[in-house]
Amino acid sequence: MSTSSNSSAAHLPRSAAGNRSPWLMAIIASIATFMELLDSTIANVSLYHISASLSVSYSESLWVLTSYIVANALVLPMSGWLSSTIGRKRYYMLSIAGFTIGSLLCSIATSIEFLILARVLQGLSGGGLAPVEQSMITDSFPIEKRPHAFALYGITILVAPAIGPFVGGWLTENMSWHWIFLINVPIGIVSLILSYYFIVEPPLLKEERKQRKLQKSNIDYVGISLVIIGFGTLQLFLDRYEINDGFSSSFICTMAVTAAVSLSFLVIWEWFHPQPIMDIRLLRHRNFTISSLIIFLIGFLSYSTTQVLPQMTQELFSYTAAIAGVMLGIGGLLVIIPMAIVGVITNKVAYPQWLVAIGLLGTAISTWHMSQMTLNVDFATFVWARLLQVIWFPVMLIPVSLLAYEGLPANKSNEAAAFAALMRNIGGSVGLTLMANMLHSRTNMHYSRISDRVTESVDLSVSLENIKEIAFAQARLLSYLDIFYLMAAVCLIFIPLAFLFKTPKKRKKKASCDVGYGHHI
Repeated sequence: MSTSSNSSAAHLPRSAAGNRSPWLMAIIASIATFMELLDSTIANVSLYHISASLSVSYSESLWVLTSYIVANALVLPMSGWLSSTIGRKRYYMLSIAGFTIGSLLCSIATSIEFLILARVLQGLSGGGLAPVEQSMITDSFPIEKRPHAFALYGITILVAPAIGPFVGGWLTENMSWHWIFLINVPIGIVSLILSYYFIVEPPLLKEERKQRKLQKSNIDYVGISLVIIGFGTLQLFLDRYEINDGFSSSFICTMAVTAAVSLSFLVIWEWFHPQPIMDIRLLRHRNFTISSLIIFLIGFLSYSTTQVLPQMTQELFSYTAAIAGVMLGIGGLLVIIPMAIVGVITNKVAYPQWLVAIGLLGTAISTWHMSQMTLNVDFATFVWARLLQVIWFPVMLIPVSLLAYEGLPANKSNEAAAFAALMRNIGGSVGLTLMANMLHSRTNMHYSRISDRVTESVDLSVSLENIKEIAFAQARLLSYLDIFYLMAAVCLIFIPLAFLFKTPKKRKKKASCDVGYGHHI
């Protein structure tokens, strides 16, 4: 054992890397997280094949997505508490094992009911993987190296959902839909073995877990119940809103009221509970609150564009699912380059909040650029537009991840990571629901206006059906462009938030020293 390793372990008593390189731990931890986040979108393009294979309607097959999302939402708020109570390494390995078993069961499903149950197991098991990885990265890297490590984490959470539709489409078309789940099994087994041998549960976390066991009487059973009811109904409301015709459905109204009441009471209850299942008191830290809001926006943007772009290209430009997936996949893979660059420069900058503001402005410009598209754009234009958009995500994500933990107690990394992952997922769900509803309502509005104009100057040589088809295509395009306008406007609204971040004095001092001694950035 080297002296440097001992020194590192002493300075980072919560490290999951032990005496090994934290980069080895981070890479191993990212395997399972990448697999889980890939699975969050991989089934989207395979639903028609699944519904045909299992002899159910397409609307029934949508529960394959809903069941996973809802189960994931239930465990995310509790993952920090579970990690601290069960043990971080143990919880992480149980999550990998459960996700792998759930994937195997999905691949052999012969009925929609069995497949949905298996997806629930996947969602419950996979919900803790991303928060635990982020917690381990935070605890295993000194603050000056965290931006580089968060770049690796950013690749995981941004690239995996982006390439999911492409991987799912390719496997479904060239093999069968069963393989979108079966492929997880060998990956899960390898991840489990590597995690067992190379991820460490440090003595300090073991001691904290012993202290928790002495306080069993204070387990937050009310909080657990409110989390399950509140976030379960919220996710059902968001995921089924468009499918069930919004507030005209009694089911949607019931879910909305139940979620609002449960989550409102949850906030009050958790604020005063001595051992909350979800530590709302973290929001007393200004940096963490601002970071959570921006992470919500990142989820909103990344999930929405991952859904809207392929839908737009398939519906209006006759792209196949595979070609639309390639478009997203190129952007998802090339985001690695700006991720690495931002990881290097973030810690060199005295005020990382400026990077966040630049990222928001860049995203606003790129989505505004998308709002200028016409029905004549080609594949290359879509690829470049997607690249112009995704390169700004790392510019926001890495400094936000760094600033979120500055000022937080060291023993709150599990809870903080869980809350951040929850905000990202809720942002994604809100984005998908809002986009679907907006697309529907704006299409009707634009179609009505275009139809009125067309009938005033109709060319009798053109058939009525052709007129309707052209009018609908134009209305649909305008609706997609409205969505991009909205995204740009939201990004601009969020820019002032970046300047509310508090920069620690030690960062300012370090930056001034670097300049004073002629260090180069």
